[in-house]
Amino acid sequence: MTVRTRFAPSPTGYLHVGGVRTALFCWLYARKHGGNFVLRIEDTDLQRSTAESVNAILEGMTWLGLEYDEGPFYQTERMERYRAVIQQLLEEDKAYHCYCSKEELETMRAEQLARKEKPRYDGRCRSRKGPAPAGVAPVVRFKNPVSGSVVVDDLIKGRVVFNNAELDDLIIARSDGSPTYNFTVVVDDMDMKISHVIRGDDHLNNTPRQINILTALGATLPRYAHVPMILGPDGQRLSKRHGAVSTMQFRDEGYLPEALLNYLVRLGWSHGDQEIFSIDEMIELFDITDVQRSAASVNPDKLLWLNQHYIKTCDPAHVAHHLSWHMGRREVDPTDGPDLVEVVKAQRERAKTLVEMAENSAIFYRDFDSYNEKDAAKHLKPENAELLRGLRERLVVLPDWTAEAVHEVINQTAEEYGLKLGKVAQPVRVAVVGRAVSPPIDITLALLGRERTLARLDAALEHISRRTAGAA
Repeated sequence: MTVRTRFAPSPTGYLHVGGVRTALFCWLYARKHGGNFVLRIEDTDLQRSTAESVNAILEGMTWLGLEYDEGPFYQTERMERYRAVIQQLLEEDKAYHCYCSKEELETMRAEQLARKEKPRYDGRCRSRKGPAPAGVAPVVRFKNPVSGSVVVDDLIKGRVVFNNAELDDLIIARSDGSPTYNFTVVVDDMDMKISHVIRGDDHLNNTPRQINILTALGATLPRYAHVPMILGPDGQRLSKRHGAVSTMQFRDEGYLPEALLNYLVRLGWSHGDQEIFSIDEMIELFDITDVQRSAASVNPDKLLWLNQHYIKTCDPAHVAHHLSWHMGRREVDPTDGPDLVEVVKAQRERAKTLVEMAENSAIFYRDFDSYNEKDAAKHLKPENAELLRGLRERLVVLPDWTAEAVHEVINQTAEEYGLKLGKVAQPVRVAVVGRAVSPPIDITLALLGRERTLARLDAALEHISRRTAGAA
């Protein structure tokens, strides 16, 4: 049997991290077993589905690197197929037209509640005879078995039994002829030969209904695995109040896709005490049957820790690729300055997010507007003016502008003035980046380049001169 999994989001909003975790589990299971991963867009809710949401799904999948083998398939492009299967069920007496009005259904529900019964359609149109009522557009209901049970051998939750007597006759086509969710899912899974349905456990109660329709159609039943939901740190269902829940919001906040995937795979799944997983390790080690049955809670600190790890250890070119997007958001052109890969190498030990790295790296590409007041007061003072001039004189004639050559010049300057290296580095650092924090000073100047370094030293000397004049 060829393993075929599917991720089937509805484009009615952003791509939620809970959905991404489900997609990741589907993707990993397909990759582990040499199968196919299908992307299906369930867009039959025409009032709520939007092109923007479709784009958010596709953008999120691309950013995460969850490549799909087939799709995206759109349910709105399969309406003829759904209508044909509905007609087939009607002709085989496995479905029927229901003419009950909204008022009639509400009365039925109220009477059942009054008797303390579970509200459900009582099947009154199931064996209806005679001509159809004039002017009434009927729905189509599936004839659910009235006896027996549906057994779901769930790969995560284990054996779950549903009594057919508890299931009413599901509407599979609305009065306007449009198919309903539970029906389109069945036809799609059947036609696309999905072997394993991995989805959130909020769909568990839909499963017996879908199995009964699949059985009526003579389809091969897939295996089901229902993944527990993700909770916030407070144990409540994850929502916007807990912070980022949209996939692309994590990108906007400076997380690498590898960090988010590593984080999500550990929400409800584990392999011993291992915390760091490469994609290849995830594929090799992941098994859907090892997913825990209880809900998992998010831990933002763990995600931040993972992100810092990946910033430090990923190929700098890969990090630079993602950093470039953040630089662009800050209207910084990475081509107007040092190689961004070299900037990543210089900054990766002191950044937890790409947002932090981008903010700290803008100084290599454009001038800053002002000095940090505290740092300038401490380091850009009159007694350091001669030091900065002496360093400038050495730098202006430096033949090779490299970190090694700059380091040697700074050492020579420190020796000339009888100072420790830090007493030279800090005034220079404030002069060229505007604050007392940057990568090592030799690397900082090497990245800035000769022209920017000399210009900023001149500006710092002018700042000291104005400050001195103002104090006089």
